[in-house]
Amino acid sequence: MDTLESKSLGALDYVFFSALLVVSIGIGIYSALRGRGNKTTEDFLVGGRDMSPIPVAISLLGGVISAISILGLATEMYYYGTQLSLNLVGCFVGIFLVQFIILPVMYPLKIISLNEYLIMRYHSPALRKLAVASKIFLSFIYMGMCLYAPSLTLSTVTSLSTWQSIVIMGTICTFYITIGGVKAVVYTDVIQTALMLGGVLIVVIICVVDLGGLGNVFRIANEGGRIQFFNMDPNPLVRHTFWSVQTQGFYSMMGWIGLNQATYQRFASVPTLSMARRLCVFFIVGLYVLWLTFYTSGIVAFATYSDCDPLTSGRIEKADQILPYLVLDKLSHLTGMAGLFVAAVYGGVLSSLSTTGNSLAAIIWEDVLKDLPALKGVRDQKATYIIKFISAIAGVIGIGVGMLAGQLGSIFQVSVSISNTFSGSYTGIFMAGICAPWMNYKGAIVGFVCGVVFNAWLVIGKFYLGLGSPKKLPLSIEGCPETLLGLANYTIASVLNMTTTSSSSITDSSMGSVLEDDSLNYLDSAITSTTSMPFIEEEQKTIYNLSYCYTGVLGLLITVVIGTIVSIITGPVKPYEVEARLCFPPCLRLYKRFWKWLKPEEAFKVDAHYDLVISKEKTPMVVVKNVSGLDKPE
Repeated sequence: MDTLESKSLGALDYVFFSALLVVSIGIGIYSALRGRGNKTTEDFLVGGRDMSPIPVAISLLGGVISAISILGLATEMYYYGTQLSLNLVGCFVGIFLVQFIILPVMYPLKIISLNEYLIMRYHSPALRKLAVASKIFLSFIYMGMCLYAPSLTLSTVTSLSTWQSIVIMGTICTFYITIGGVKAVVYTDVIQTALMLGGVLIVVIICVVDLGGLGNVFRIANEGGRIQFFNMDPNPLVRHTFWSVQTQGFYSMMGWIGLNQATYQRFASVPTLSMARRLCVFFIVGLYVLWLTFYTSGIVAFATYSDCDPLTSGRIEKADQILPYLVLDKLSHLTGMAGLFVAAVYGGVLSSLSTTGNSLAAIIWEDVLKDLPALKGVRDQKATYIIKFISAIAGVIGIGVGMLAGQLGSIFQVSVSISNTFSGSYTGIFMAGICAPWMNYKGAIVGFVCGVVFNAWLVIGKFYLGLGSPKKLPLSIEGCPETLLGLANYTIASVLNMTTTSSSSITDSSMGSVLEDDSLNYLDSAITSTTSMPFIEEEQKTIYNLSYCYTGVLGLLITVVIGTIVSIITGPVKPYEVEARLCFPPCLRLYKRFWKWLKPEEAFKVDAHYDLVISKEKTPMVVVKNVSGLDKPE
């Protein structure tokens, strides 16, 4: 059988792959040598706040595009259709929120860690500790996932085992973020992002030409039921609808871009707010180009295998191997093509890993170690050495989590899902601080905890009931060679016989309860490949079937709503007690008007506070040239 394991890379393929690693190491060394005069923590973590916007813009894009995006988005289009691709509309709307609401508040504060905002706004060390702990946990889980998932997928097409791939990628990444800091991360991101786009785009172009043009590709995909854009079902229990993917796209811009430590460091590394806001425009354009390329690769893969699905026929073992299999099956005759694609995927591994590792160093130093009695007053140069050490330790822990993932199995899956339950509440306490001036620290803490608990309850309930595996769209094996067709028919017939004998219905949820069993995953794909299975009944949907697209924004809303209720009960922050620079001005103005209507006896305090804010805003600023490129009052 012509399986994925039977195919391998050639010598030139390994040259491409090795070149990526050498270039990444070289950029790290170059950044370290060039920055020998940079002795401050600002230099190491935010590039001295005077970096060129073009590489920063590319790094901003590459840092949030991982290898999981390259493999996962293609898999989504192939097995579940194109509905998810409309999240780009929600992303477009969400980036405006970042550009005009979040950045104008956050950028002028000139902080290094986003969590410093929580102290400034809520004056609560406890809330800051909650946010820091959740962010560190989430970041380490993400690093492990970014290492493990692609390494597992590509281990079948390279001579590297999963753990060897994890160690090599993790070690190289740890090396250059430790010696080069954010500048090394930014410049390597530029190379890796170009490689991600180029590697996948070339695959798409060659396959489209072989299939007779883009029109023919989409015709085949449409006939196979993959072209789905306007499922207007308002039911939140349906995995992907027009409404759910818009929500997911909109929220992701807040969580991934506006209020993410890694991306904030990119915004903070350019000299001015206007330049930081322009990065948003470049980012959304680049995101459209990259994601549309990844989405199209999945459609191209389906058009290629529309009558002989590799997963159903047993040529691949896991759904996310579809794109690597396409490259090796159809393009291996083009010397170096497979190596270019593998390098593109590993470029995604390095970019996301380095971005997360560098942001972890910033959080651990600024929020955990900096204020310890033993380190208070430490010189900036010594602090930089400490941050480098933190970067190295963070990289080692990330490697450990990646290697541990393969041993923990479903426990790791639960850990990943639970870590994601923090993101909505984490975003919520920031958005409440910016847009809800009445929110006090008690409300923020209770809202945060309630949001996390609710989402964790949903995740644990979903795993307990075995609802983790969505049902695939129909697949075909009619065009397979007889040997493959016989194997697939035998598999399906065996399942049918077992089902008929036991008189029980096989549902998607029952297969989802054993996600770690490869044989059952294989049977699941075989069952869902048929267009009509009378014994499969539609599962009874409950709240545990809530689309994952809503979990982030739901956590945010619970945090804000519960936090508001608690703040009202315990005494809201009065409008004249709020530091104006920490809130979105229109929201603060509305709150002041409401407070004056509610308590006219305090109107003079509100007006006095407003006059003070206006006088500060009108204070003339003198531009002073300095090494960091900042504008400071004389």
